[in-house]
Amino acid sequence: MNTSPLFAVIGGSGLYEIPGLFKITEHLPKTPFGPPSSPILEGEMAGQRILFLARHGQGHPINPSQVNYQANIYALKSLGVTRVISINACGSLREDYKPGDLVVPDQIMDMTKGRKNTFFEDGFTAHVGTADPYCPDLSNYLVKALRSTGGRVHDQGAFVIIEGPRFSTRAESNTFRSWGMSIIGMTAAPEAFLAREAEMCYAAIAHITDYDVWHTREEEVSVEMVLKILAQNTDHAKNALAYLAENPPEEKRSCGCQSALENAMITNPAAMPAATRGKLDLLISKYLKE
Repeated sequence: MNTSPLFAVIGGSGLYEIPGLFKITEHLPKTPFGPPSSPILEGEMAGQRILFLARHGQGHPINPSQVNYQANIYALKSLGVTRVISINACGSLREDYKPGDLVVPDQIMDMTKGRKNTFFEDGFTAHVGTADPYCPDLSNYLVKALRSTGGRVHDQGAFVIIEGPRFSTRAESNTFRSWGMSIIGMTAAPEAFLAREAEMCYAAIAHITDYDVWHTREEEVSVEMVLKILAQNTDHAKNALAYLAENPPEEKRSCGCQSALENAMITNPAAMPAATRGKLDLLISKYLKE
C-alpha cells in the first residue's frame, strides 16, 4: 500500500463509512482549531491508502452550521492528504437536474452567515484565489469515475450553500433559481475554501435528493426523502471511489491548488505573532524564510 493517502473522503448526510475499505485504523489528530468531527478512518482500497471523515460525526449529531470545518481540513492536511473528495446531499434548482442524478459542481455561491471561513486571522492575512473553487483536475477524474458506474452525471453546476439547518423558503428557492444556481445544499462552504487555503485539491459528488421547494408538482423536501435517495446512490459513490483507487490520478499534481498560497500572503512574517505562526506552521512554513 502507498505510504501517502491517495485521497480523503468527507462523507455527508447518509454516508458515514466507505463500503469496501479494508484494514481500518483510526486517527484523531489534535489541531489548533479543536477536534475534527469524528475519528478519521484509514484503510486500503485496491492497494491505495484512503482516509474517511464523517462530516457530521458518527450518528449525525453535528448540524451543518456547527461542523468544525477548520479542524476537519487541518486534520486531513496533518495526515498528508493532498486530495479531498466531498460527498454532499443537495436539492435541484433545475428541471433537468433530477432527483437521483449526480453532480460534480464547478462553482459555489456562499450564502452562509456565521461560519469560520478562513485559517488566516489573529495577526496573519492571506487572500487566496477561489475563482474556480473546485479543482478542475480532480473534478475531471471524478466525472470519469462516476460515469463508469452507470449513474446519470452532470459535470458542472453552481452550488448555492445556505446556512441551514432549515430548508429554504419558496421565495429563497425561487430567487436562487433566478440567479442561475443549479443545486442547493448546506456544507460545501467554507469547506472548499479552507481546502484551497490548505493547498489541497477539492472536488465533490453531490447527490440530488429532491427539487427543494420551488417545484409545485413535486413533493416538498424532507429528511425521509433525502435519506431514501442517498441510500439508492450509495453504490454509485462506492463504485466511483473504487474506480479511482484502481485508476488513480497521477501522484504529481498539475493544477494550481498545490501553490495557492504562493502569492496570497500579504502579512510581513516579522509582524506575525509567535502563537499565530505556530498555529499556521503546517500551512505556511514552506513559504517563510528563516
